[in-house]
Amino acid sequence: MFGGNQPILLLKEGTTRERGSDAQKRNIAAAKAIGDAVRTTLGPKGMDKMLVDSLGDVVITNDGATILSEIDIVHPAAKMVVEVAESQDDECGDGTTSVVVLSGELLKHAEELIEQNIHPSVIAKGFRMAATEAQKILEENKITIDIDDEGKLMDIAKTAMTGKAIEGNKDQLAEMVVKAVKQISQKVDGSYESDIDNIKVEKKAGASVEKSEMVNGLILDKERLHNRMPKEVKNAKIALLNSAVEIKETEIDAEIEITNPEQLQQFLDEEEETIKKMVNQIRDVGANVLFCQKGIDDLAQHYLAKEGIFAIRRVKKSDIKKLAKATGGNIVTNLKDLEEGDLGEAGLVQEKHVADTHMTFIEDAAKGKAVSLLLRGGTSHVVDELERAIHDALKVVAVSIEDGAVLPGGGAIEIEIKNGLEDYADTVKGREQLAIKAYASALSIIPRTLAENAGMDGIDVLMELTAAHEKDGMKTYGIEIITGSITDMVESHVIEPFRVKNQALQAATEVANMILRIDDVVASKGHGDDEGPAPGGAPGMGGMGGMGGMGGMM
Repeated sequence: MFGGNQPILLLKEGTTRERGSDAQKRNIAAAKAIGDAVRTTLGPKGMDKMLVDSLGDVVITNDGATILSEIDIVHPAAKMVVEVAESQDDECGDGTTSVVVLSGELLKHAEELIEQNIHPSVIAKGFRMAATEAQKILEENKITIDIDDEGKLMDIAKTAMTGKAIEGNKDQLAEMVVKAVKQISQKVDGSYESDIDNIKVEKKAGASVEKSEMVNGLILDKERLHNRMPKEVKNAKIALLNSAVEIKETEIDAEIEITNPEQLQQFLDEEEETIKKMVNQIRDVGANVLFCQKGIDDLAQHYLAKEGIFAIRRVKKSDIKKLAKATGGNIVTNLKDLEEGDLGEAGLVQEKHVADTHMTFIEDAAKGKAVSLLLRGGTSHVVDELERAIHDALKVVAVSIEDGAVLPGGGAIEIEIKNGLEDYADTVKGREQLAIKAYASALSIIPRTLAENAGMDGIDVLMELTAAHEKDGMKTYGIEIITGSITDMVESHVIEPFRVKNQALQAATEVANMILRIDDVVASKGHGDDEGPAPGGAPGMGGMGGMGGMGGMM
């Protein structure tokens, strides 16, 4: 830029800048590359990815959110798509791959419209109109359920786990998941709240997946403090303490001068008496189990064992809170305030040997508003993938109970929305009509990918599915991956939560519109020094330096 003959420097030396169509093309290429990276993992027959980090640690998974979180991505537009996957995972627990693939496909269709000289703002407006109409179609096609509809809740859990490495055990695991979520669900103002933070998941390698179990209470990866403490306590009265059972240090600087052995002994006796009083107070309120968030003195351990009290120290804050919900106990900060009414109750507290460690099981908890799942698997990789599958299943069952609504899976709802949007587009005037039709066309990527990942012909399946949805009474027909046919998804027990699809459509639309509206990328010097400047890079990858290493891993 020049003012007269004098150059005006707006940007620091070394700053790179891309404008107009170049910036748009690179951003769209980056988003499409992310979608292509995870596309093969979609559906029951999706493939797994092996991710190896710089330390050599290996993750094997087909969970979209996990794959994207493990990859070191540097391109800013690609990072926006990854954030969408993370928010989808946080909100719904499932649909992460779908939202990324759909985002990439929307941008691919938008790019074709841009090449036809349609302004990005017009495309963005058309996409927003299409998303609003899609939401109405979702509402029209939802199937209502309630918390007692265990059959459909099991179907939802099984659909979320289908295609994972532990698919062979999905019936047992789905039953465990539904039972756990129902246990912690509470009715508030006429609707249910299902906070899966109240479900504690512990994992241990060394046994088959069939050995996984649910405990109506909590499992702590800790053992009792003293061998003389009882290994099991029936009809447990549980004290939950947030302070240490030990001698406190004075808050003021003080020195105690001891001039002879008798004074030293007297001092030690006084300390011992103080500890003994603390233990007696726990005993006197009727507690036979103690869970302490802080430390327990060695001497206190001795007296607790003498009184037959089962004790554990340094329990995590989150676990103490779960214990309070499970047993009905109150967390006490000052031991002097501990009363009988503060004690929680459980049918059994026992120490069990699991794999190579000892764990504490708090079973048959009185309140039961917090439960635990113990996940087992032959290797650590199996257990890690099982944990990811269980997380997805817990979340989808929880959101289904909260919303009371589900949708047919297998690409059925995408085809129904596609057909509805094509009809809607004919009623819209102006260039937005082209954007709505492009949005409708982009939705077919989900059923097409499901078919292709199962070794079927994507185009043939898409045509057959579209034709089926134009007939009466076939709105719930989708792809039955196992048999390779077009069937009723509800009858085939392939259903998904309403919130997963709704959130995926809204999130994919938002990120596509955000990327579309960027026509200027300014990258400061030093951004991505190791991989090259952020906006640049290989044309196909949109400067995704972090994706370069991924190609070898997948």
